[in-house]
Amino acid sequence: MNVMYVFCPLCGARLADEVKFGRTRRFCRACGFIHFADPKVAVAGLVSDGARVLLVRRAAVPRVGYWALPAGYMDADELPEEAVVREIEEETGIVVAVNGLHGIAPLAGWSERRGILIVFRAAPRGGELAACDDVSDARWFAPAELPWAELAFESTAQFLRDWLDSLK
Repeated sequence: MNVMYVFCPLCGARLADEVKFGRTRRFCRACGFIHFADPKVAVAGLVSDGARVLLVRRAAVPRVGYWALPAGYMDADELPEEAVVREIEEETGIVVAVNGLHGIAPLAGWSERRGILIVFRAAPRGGELAACDDVSDARWFAPAELPWAELAFESTAQFLRDWLDSLK
Protein backbone atom coordinates (compact mmCIF):
# COMPACT_ATOMS: atom_id res chain seq x y z
CA MET A 1 0.00 0.00 0.00
CA ASN A 2 1.45 3.32 -1.04
CA VAL A 3 0.27 6.31 1.01
CA MET A 4 -0.54 9.32 -1.18
CA TYR A 5 0.21 12.51 0.73
CA VAL A 6 -1.92 15.58 -0.04
CA PHE A 7 -0.25 18.28 2.07
CA CYS A 8 3.39 19.17 2.65
CA PRO A 9 4.66 17.97 6.03
CA LEU A 10 6.99 21.00 6.23
CA CYS A 11 4.79 23.98 5.33
CA GLY A 12 1.26 22.59 4.93
CA ALA A 13 0.80 23.64 1.30
CA ARG A 14 -0.96 21.33 -1.14
CA LEU A 15 1.40 18.92 -2.90
CA ALA A 16 1.45 18.46 -6.67
CA ASP A 17 2.73 15.66 -8.89
CA GLU A 18 5.84 16.56 -10.87
CA VAL A 19 8.70 14.67 -12.45
CA LYS A 20 11.65 14.96 -10.08
CA PHE A 21 14.79 12.84 -10.37
CA GLY A 22 13.36 10.78 -13.22
CA ARG A 23 10.01 9.81 -11.61
CA THR A 24 6.70 11.44 -10.81
CA ARG A 25 6.80 12.40 -7.14
CA ARG A 26 4.71 14.49 -4.73
CA PHE A 27 6.26 17.99 -4.70
CA CYS A 28 5.61 21.22 -2.78
CA ARG A 29 5.73 24.32 -4.97
CA ALA A 30 5.78 26.56 -1.86
CA CYS A 31 8.88 25.23 -0.08
CA GLY A 32 10.43 22.71 -2.49
CA PHE A 33 9.80 19.57 -0.40
CA ILE A 34 9.90 16.35 -2.44
CA HIS A 35 8.30 13.19 -1.09
CA PHE A 36 10.42 10.13 -1.80
CA ALA A 37 8.46 6.90 -1.24
CA ASP A 38 11.27 5.05 0.50
CA PRO A 39 10.93 1.30 0.82
CA LYS A 40 10.38 -0.47 4.10
CA VAL A 41 13.36 -2.63 5.04
CA ALA A 42 12.83 -5.90 6.86
CA VAL A 43 15.36 -8.49 7.97
CA ALA A 44 15.00 -12.24 8.49
CA GLY A 45 17.21 -14.96 9.89
CA LEU A 46 17.74 -18.35 8.35
CA VAL A 47 18.90 -19.82 11.65
CA SER A 48 20.27 -23.31 11.33
CA ASP A 49 21.69 -25.69 13.88
CA GLY A 50 23.23 -28.52 11.89
CA ALA A 51 20.42 -30.02 9.82
CA ARG A 52 17.65 -28.13 11.63
CA VAL A 53 16.19 -24.74 10.79
CA LEU A 54 14.27 -22.35 13.04
CA LEU A 55 10.78 -21.25 11.99
CA VAL A 56 8.11 -19.21 13.75
CA ARG A 57 4.33 -19.37 13.50
CA ARG A 58 3.09 -15.85 12.80
CA ALA A 59 0.68 -14.20 15.25
CA ALA A 60 0.64 -10.90 13.34
CA VAL A 61 -0.88 -9.79 10.04
CA PRO A 62 -0.23 -10.80 7.32
CA ARG A 63 -0.54 -14.59 7.19
CA VAL A 64 -1.43 -15.23 10.83
CA GLY A 65 -0.94 -18.89 11.74
CA TYR A 66 1.53 -19.64 8.97
CA TRP A 67 5.21 -20.50 9.38
CA ALA A 68 8.03 -18.13 8.41
CA LEU A 69 11.60 -17.25 9.18
CA PRO A 70 11.97 -15.06 12.27
CA ALA A 71 11.85 -11.54 10.87
CA GLY A 72 10.89 -7.94 11.39
CA TYR A 73 11.42 -4.36 10.38
CA MET A 74 14.77 -2.66 10.71
CA ASP A 75 14.81 0.55 12.76
CA ALA A 76 16.43 3.68 11.30
CA ASP A 77 19.28 3.61 13.81
CA GLU A 78 20.24 -0.04 13.19
CA LEU A 79 22.46 -1.85 10.77
CA PRO A 80 20.78 -4.87 9.14
CA GLU A 81 22.93 -7.37 11.06
CA GLU A 82 22.01 -5.72 14.38
CA ALA A 83 18.33 -5.73 13.47
CA VAL A 84 18.23 -9.43 12.59
CA VAL A 85 19.93 -10.39 15.87
CA ARG A 86 17.39 -8.27 17.77
CA GLU A 87 14.38 -9.62 15.85
CA ILE A 88 15.38 -13.27 16.26
CA GLU A 89 15.86 -12.86 20.01
CA GLU A 90 12.59 -10.88 20.35
CA GLU A 91 10.58 -13.57 18.56
CA THR A 92 12.29 -16.78 19.69
CA GLY A 93 14.44 -16.12 22.75
CA ILE A 94 17.45 -17.41 20.78
CA VAL A 95 20.65 -15.34 20.64
CA VAL A 96 22.43 -15.79 17.31
CA ALA A 97 25.69 -15.06 15.54
CA VAL A 98 25.21 -13.79 11.98
CA ASN A 99 27.19 -15.81 9.43
CA GLY A 100 26.61 -13.70 6.34
CA LEU A 101 24.06 -12.61 3.79
CA HIS A 102 21.80 -15.36 2.47
CA GLY A 103 19.69 -13.36 0.01
CA ILE A 104 17.36 -10.47 -0.74
CA ALA A 105 13.70 -10.60 -1.78
CA PRO A 106 10.92 -8.08 -2.29
CA LEU A 107 8.83 -7.46 0.80
CA ALA A 108 5.19 -8.56 0.28
CA GLY A 109 5.96 -10.50 -2.88
CA TRP A 110 7.24 -9.92 -6.37
CA SER A 111 4.14 -8.09 -7.62
CA GLU A 112 3.75 -5.55 -4.77
CA ARG A 113 7.40 -4.77 -3.99
CA ARG A 114 6.61 -2.58 -0.95
CA GLY A 115 10.15 -2.88 0.28
CA ILE A 116 13.00 -5.30 0.66
CA LEU A 117 13.66 -8.31 2.85
CA ILE A 118 17.31 -8.96 3.70
CA VAL A 119 17.90 -12.54 4.84
CA PHE A 120 20.96 -13.51 6.85
CA ARG A 121 22.36 -16.93 7.71
CA ALA A 122 22.75 -17.29 11.47
CA ALA A 123 23.63 -19.88 14.11
CA PRO A 124 22.34 -20.17 17.67
CA ARG A 125 24.72 -19.03 20.41
CA GLY A 126 22.48 -19.08 23.47
CA GLY A 127 19.08 -18.34 24.92
CA GLU A 128 16.05 -20.55 25.45
CA LEU A 129 13.63 -21.29 22.60
CA ALA A 130 10.22 -19.74 23.27
CA ALA A 131 7.43 -18.11 21.29
CA CYS A 132 7.69 -14.41 22.10
CA ASP A 133 6.59 -11.02 20.77
CA ASP A 134 4.40 -11.47 17.67
CA VAL A 135 4.72 -15.25 17.15
CA SER A 136 2.57 -18.04 18.58
CA ASP A 137 5.11 -20.85 18.19
CA ALA A 138 8.83 -21.25 17.52
CA ARG A 139 10.28 -24.60 16.49
CA TRP A 140 13.30 -26.32 15.01
CA PHE A 141 12.52 -28.35 11.88
CA ALA A 142 14.53 -31.13 10.25
CA PRO A 143 14.33 -31.20 6.44
CA ALA A 144 11.67 -33.96 6.39
CA GLU A 145 9.51 -32.03 8.89
CA LEU A 146 9.30 -28.69 7.05
CA PRO A 147 5.67 -27.46 6.88
CA TRP A 148 5.68 -26.64 3.13
CA ALA A 149 1.89 -26.28 2.86
CA GLU A 150 1.81 -23.88 5.82
CA LEU A 151 4.58 -21.46 4.83
CA ALA A 152 3.58 -17.80 4.98
CA PHE A 153 5.50 -16.51 1.99
CA GLU A 154 6.98 -17.75 -1.28
CA SER A 155 10.27 -16.12 -0.26
CA THR A 156 10.35 -18.33 2.86
CA ALA A 157 9.92 -21.42 0.67
CA GLN A 158 12.67 -20.27 -1.69
CA PHE A 159 15.13 -19.53 1.12
CA LEU A 160 14.38 -22.94 2.65
CA ARG A 161 14.97 -24.65 -0.71
CA ASP A 162 18.32 -22.81 -0.91
CA TRP A 163 19.16 -23.99 2.62
CA LEU A 164 18.27 -27.59 1.74
CA ASP A 165 20.54 -27.40 -1.33
CA SER A 166 23.39 -26.18 0.88
CA LEU A 167 23.04 -29.29 3.07
CA LYS A 168 23.87 -31.59 0.12
